[in-house]
Amino acid sequence: MSRNILDLRGLNCPMPVLKTRKAIRAKLLVETTDPLSVIDLPNYCREDGHALLDYSEENGVHAFLIERGDRPLEG
Repeated sequence: MSRNILDLRGLNCPMPVLKTRKAIRAKLLVETTDPLSVIDLPNYCREDGHALLDYSEENGVHAFLIERGDRPLEG
């Protein structure tokens, strides 16, 4: 399985969602330390039609495995 890793540790809301939106192409592993990302990234996936395949948290780092949905990319 080919996937990219997007390290967003240290960035706060709304940057994790904005950078994820720009980077997603197929499967993307997003790592963030922003506590609000546990709300924001699942909502982003639902609103934009992407699949949140997996979530884990370890030592304050939140990891989200996201698969791009079939909606056309903007911009």
